[in-house]
Amino acid sequence: MKLVYRIILHISWVLSLLLAAWALFFYVTLVDEINDETDDALEHRAEAIITQQLSGREVISTASGNEGYFLKEVAQEYASRLSHERYTDEEIYIPEQDDEEPARVLRTIFRDRDGRWFELTVMTPTFEKDELREAILWWIVWLYLFLLLTILAVNVLVLHRTLRPLHALLRWLDEYTVGGKNPPLACDTNITEFCRLNEAASRYAARAEQLFDRQKQFIGNASHEMQTPLAVCRNRLEMLVDEGATLTEAQLGEIAKVQRTLDYLVRLNRSLLLLSKIDNGQFPETGEVDFNALAGRTAEDLAEIYASRGMHLAMHEEGRLVVNMNPTLAASLVNNLLKNAFVHGDAGGEIVVTLSPHGLRVENSGAAGPLDAALLFERFYQGAKKEGSTGLGLSIAEAICCLSGLRIEYAYGAGMHRFTVTVR
Repeated sequence: MKLVYRIILHISWVLSLLLAAWALFFYVTLVDEINDETDDALEHRAEAIITQQLSGREVISTASGNEGYFLKEVAQEYASRLSHERYTDEEIYIPEQDDEEPARVLRTIFRDRDGRWFELTVMTPTFEKDELREAILWWIVWLYLFLLLTILAVNVLVLHRTLRPLHALLRWLDEYTVGGKNPPLACDTNITEFCRLNEAASRYAARAEQLFDRQKQFIGNASHEMQTPLAVCRNRLEMLVDEGATLTEAQLGEIAKVQRTLDYLVRLNRSLLLLSKIDNGQFPETGEVDFNALAGRTAEDLAEIYASRGMHLAMHEEGRLVVNMNPTLAASLVNNLLKNAFVHGDAGGEIVVTLSPHGLRVENSGAAGPLDAALLFERFYQGAKKEGSTGLGLSIAEAICCLSGLRIEYAYGAGMHRFTVTVR
């Protein structure tokens, strides 16, 4: 979830709680204020009636429905048992309307000069609290929707404008490529936190560039330093073989094994260095590569090398495949796919290379069943160990495809392993 939406979500439920509490407080305060004003009016009217009664003038009850007053004499026990002033909300039945109407009622008890006790009941119409609650509820709902939408709209605009430097930083980080030509990170904000974030991103980018340069330097140095002693070892072993008159057959056999091991180390070193260069993006040069011609030359060369396996190679050209990519990587991609087919295919089996304007497909026979597609492109993974294989060929092919905007897929069917490279 985006930061803006998370903030808006929290603001929404906080506003809901605040508006609900405000509505309750508003209703209670409103009812209390109305009752207080009504009670004051009832009290003044009751005082006037009591004064009239105590002065000896006759008081005539004028109660009509839910408005008016009436006076009645009560016993002393009744008067002593109740408080002298009681305010209540009641529903008074009105015969003329055959309905009940709300009223605010004051009952007060007093004693005249003769010691008689009287109860005065004064009534006045009041409001329907249920209707008031419903009206307040609807007004609060509409007010809530209006305030919520207004506040959310304002917050979205403010947050989007405030977070603009953060979005710019995220775009810069998404487009940043270590070792590539990257534009400088612009800091067009005076917000302290964003300025510090931009400075931190710039520092880490500079550190990544330094590490990248060191890694490239290490790869170059390692390439020269490791290839030289390996070549020296191979030359010395060849010299020993040339002077084989003094060596026994067993010793010559051991030397041949060491030579094969050194050849494997040389191929492994070259493959690892190539993977590192691909990962570091050290093949920026691109051009149009004709895969039809490239696949034809590579297939011819490898067919001669692996002629002892008796495999039949067939090429089908359904169109010209021309891709804009690094020529060296293109040659390595085709070479690794075809070499993988020769090395891992069944002896005396078949290899089928199909080219079309949309991609390249390399198939080889393999009766052992499908390989594990989840591990197939992992480095050093081999379904079955084959002599001459480093376990890095398919990893290199996948790395080249990722760098060049291609897609490689594996499938198995009809006794054939199928590797398909398509142009995205």
